[in-house]
Amino acid sequence: MDLKVSVIGAGGLGTAIAQLISVNADSVYLYARRKEVVDEIAKTRHNTEYYPNLKLAENIIPVNDFNHVKSCDIVFLCVPSSGIRSPLKELSKFICKDCILVSTAKGIEYPSLKTMSEIVAEYFDRFPVILSGPNFASEIALSLFTVANIASDDPKHLDLVKKVLTTDEFKVKLNKDVIGTECCGVIKNINAIAYGICEGMNLNDNARYAVLTKGFNETKDLIEALGGKRDTVNDYCGFGDVVLTSTSGESRNHTLGMLYGQRIVVDEKASGIIFEGKNSIMAIKALCDETSVDSAIVDFVYDIIVESIPPKIAFKKLWDKMEC
Repeated sequence: MDLKVSVIGAGGLGTAIAQLISVNADSVYLYARRKEVVDEIAKTRHNTEYYPNLKLAENIIPVNDFNHVKSCDIVFLCVPSSGIRSPLKELSKFICKDCILVSTAKGIEYPSLKTMSEIVAEYFDRFPVILSGPNFASEIALSLFTVANIASDDPKHLDLVKKVLTTDEFKVKLNKDVIGTECCGVIKNINAIAYGICEGMNLNDNARYAVLTKGFNETKDLIEALGGKRDTVNDYCGFGDVVLTSTSGESRNHTLGMLYGQRIVVDEKASGIIFEGKNSIMAIKALCDETSVDSAIVDFVYDIIVESIPPKIAFKKLWDKMEC
């Protein structure tokens, strides 16, 4: 089988995914919105904006249009949740009905409260496979040891996506809980921001890990209320991802939380960094209210980032609920 795969988005994650699957795919088309990125990769085999020292595989073909996706078996959607609609609208003109879509974006649209898979289904009349786990793109790009979950209702889709992703270093665990897997990837960003805020406030270890534990338990409650399975939160896409994203200095959402904990104003546009967690706070808060799920951690983050309540005051409110 001549396996052709497309990766939409040549950012940190998209480039890493392209490099990963180049081992198993015959051709990997890496779509970049900016032509200068396409030209650079074509000429030098490097995407210097993200991985200046990484030479990309020869079967990675940089492209600046969507004509190539007509012949692809799998398309990985590696664009931020906040900007996913624009490429989907254009892609819908080219993707064939048998093509498997894989979503990597972690977010919930506000005010529609739609998950990324629900948005994808608007344009393609089918749901994508969900890829989620404790996965920093930089480590995937360097072929470091990594495990991820993929979730879908279609066993054939799971098998083919697992085949193209699996290497000696990158392992894939299958999961049929699409709702739980996808929502874990969103809620963990809120937990990471909360943990980062506590660290930015210079709170003690006992307090920080108490907050992390409460956030983990509240995640189970919300996943169940949304129709997912509580056990999914114990998997790589749940426990693994929330711990990694909350405690690592490499995590953007952890960093965002620290800045708010230190009361440093963040200009996202100037920094060029998109914090998916912040974009999802309004949506997660609305879902918690809609499902009547106790959401002390979500409220804590919402109060500080949306309502601009001082961290010390917001934490006092949270701490009074820690026994609940």
